[in-house]
Amino acid sequence: MSLLKTTDVIKRFGGLTAVNKMNFVLEEGQIASIIGPNGAGKTTFFNTLTGIYKPEEGAIEFNGHSLVGLRPDQVAERGIARTFQNIRLFGSMTVIENILVGMHTQLKQRGTDALFRTKAFHKEEAEAEAKARELMDYVGLKNVGNELARNLPYGGQRRIEIARALAANPTLILLDEPTAGMNPNETEEAIKLFRRIRDEKGITVLLIEHDMRVVMNISERISVMDYGEKIAEGTPAQIRSNQRVIEAYLGREAAAAQA
Repeated sequence: MSLLKTTDVIKRFGGLTAVNKMNFVLEEGQIASIIGPNGAGKTTFFNTLTGIYKPEEGAIEFNGHSLVGLRPDQVAERGIARTFQNIRLFGSMTVIENILVGMHTQLKQRGTDALFRTKAFHKEEAEAEAKARELMDYVGLKNVGNELARNLPYGGQRRIEIARALAANPTLILLDEPTAGMNPNETEEAIKLFRRIRDEKGITVLLIEHDMRVVMNISERISVMDYGEKIAEGTPAQIRSNQRVIEAYLGREAAAAQA
């Protein structure tokens, strides 16, 4: 069953077409990747999916409902969470506080409950903190809840972002270069985490990733973008041998030399 579907999505910035007639289908329960050279339009495509950008043309459907025109918080409420290419944490807040930020769409108490510190407010606050600590442990960050986010190493900060995204209780999680800056051991652990997120939590996973070892290891389906367009799609084996993909990454002359 298709969870996410885009039809002829176009996003322009002035005279530049960053995403050009992007047709994409993501099946529920998949782990899929979008790859391509720098500037191919991958993150811009993510931004159209999550309401940061509104496409000039095309349709975006999630669970059969249109996302076009929705704000990022409205998209999150419908079950899509994401991380960012450039880490966006609140460095002066603790790890736990950063994860709690991801729960804002799930909290039920009104402003008056917070103002008067009602019993219901304290109960929900305690439950939210317990869930945040559980997610912190789940992504491999034990005993660092009271540390400032900026004090964690780069790989640890990436894990905070993933925990914050999971805190929104999503159906689909979009991970934008989630292993960037990680050492080989951290990358291997991240691959295991992505699989667990799908297998244990039932969350569909879509990655933008430059590390081909990660992409080929974990992806069930790969879409390739170049100059804003999808130029190939298929299994890891099909993508690995696709001449257009090789040319996009290596250039035509280098690709011809390999042939």
